[in-house]
Formats: sequence, C-alpha cells, structure tokens
Amino acid sequence: MNGLVDTLLARLGAGGQGVLVRVHATQGSAPREAGTWMAVWDDDLTGTIGGGQLEFQATQEARGWLAGGAAIEEVRRYPLGPSLGQCCGGVVFLAYQRIGPEHVAALRAELTAHLNPVALFGGGHVGAALARLLSTLPFSVRWIDSRDGVFPPQLPVQIETEHSEPVQDAVAQLAVGSRVLIMSFSHAEDLDIVIACLKRQRERGDLPYIGLIGSKTKWATFRHRLEARGFTQAEMDHITCPIGVPGITGKEPEVIAVAVAAQLLQSLP
Repeated sequence: MNGLVDTLLARLGAGGQGVLVRVHATQGSAPREAGTWMAVWDDDLTGTIGGGQLEFQATQEARGWLAGGAAIEEVRRYPLGPSLGQCCGGVVFLAYQRIGPEHVAALRAELTAHLNPVALFGGGHVGAALARLLSTLPFSVRWIDSRDGVFPPQLPVQIETEHSEPVQDAVAQLAVGSRVLIMSFSHAEDLDIVIACLKRQRERGDLPYIGLIGSKTKWATFRHRLEARGFTQAEMDHITCPIGVPGITGKEPEVIAVAVAAQLLQSLP
C-alpha cells in the first residue's frame, strides 16, 4: 500500500538525489493543475505532470541539472503551443527544486498538507480496499475502528490509523472539512457514528459529506430511529446512503471502493 509520496520519501531516505518538478501555475488549458508534481531521478520518474512533450522536456532539463549542468531557475514558463507540439494551447509555469535526504521531513509535511481529509470508520474488507485506493488520490485518510489489531502494519503516509472506543467519540476530533465514510462491523456502531456526525453537523456544519454503507432498507430503518431522536428531515438529508456513484452494482470490496472514491471526487470543490 504505497502512494507516490511514500515512493518519493523512500528513495530520498535511501540517499537518493533528484529534482522535484511542480506545476507552479497555469494559464488557459493545461494538462494538470497547479500543485501537481513529479520527482525526476537519473533513471526513473515518480509521479507525472501530465505527460507529453512538456513532461519530456522538463525531465531532460532536470536530468541535465542532476548530471552537473547549470541550475534551473526557480520557475520556468512553457507555452503549450507549436514549440512543444501540444494542443492544449495554454501556458504552464514549472518550479524546479533539487532534493535529497535532508528534505524528507519537509516534503512529507508539504506534499500531504493540501490533501482533502477523509474519516473512514471501519477496518473491514471494504474499508481496507477504500484505504488502498484513497491513498493514491488527493485525500488524507483518518482510518478509525473500535477494535485492536485490524489495521495493516505498513501504510502510506496519507493514512493515519486510530483506535477509538467508543468509536463515535472520534467524530468530535475530526479535521474541519472531513468527508466521512461509515462502514463499521456493526449496525449499532454505524448508527452511533451517524448520530455523532449529525450532532456535529448541527453544531458546526463543517462535514461536507457523510456517507453510510448499506441498502435502502438499512437507511429506512436508520431514518426512523433518527427521527425518534429528534433529527429533522433536512438534517437527515445530509446523509448519503447507499454510497457510491450510481450504476456500479458489483459487491466486491474493490468495486465498492471505486464507486465510493468516485463519489468523493465528485464532492470536491
């Protein structure tokens, strides 16, 4: 379960020297957005800034610097027109930075700071499939369960695990703007987490997405119980159940993970 940041940090930690190439800004149509990055090594690449001639030229320039050539100015302008043979038509500004083992700590913090927070409740098969997938996407994951020993020993830097008993107590400490996914090992825990999320939403209104795994029948049962606890229809409308983009019907954990990850991506601004 290694993400791109892990691959980058592992190579630097082993003594690697490279050049970090980042999309600093764009104008008009461009293959990738600002903040996208790739690491250029003498024999490999980690990540991508969009491929094509832009990436090829940036790679050649970075490797020239690694081989002892002249340092590249901090930010360089690339028109995506006839000179590069790309039809995007916009302009990309690339920032270049020499990196080595001394940059591990700073890059760990910097490259994960912009990720969108997700709180994933449940360490079962679907939760594990989702964690694996989300670690390759622009999300940081707080993976929470009430049971000990359910998390894999090796996880990407984007994933932080937490044991919480009772599990719903973790809701109060979630990062502002967290997207919440609820799929614990029991319906009772799921309901407790939903209640905690709705209470927080009532008080703070800072959870943009709350998704509950399950069928329409499960949600109908939960809705009746939530009504009995005083939650309004408008408040309950903030819960997405079933979760996942429509039209993907497979029950395999990996299939569910794809459908849910796609829905999370749709929820981003």
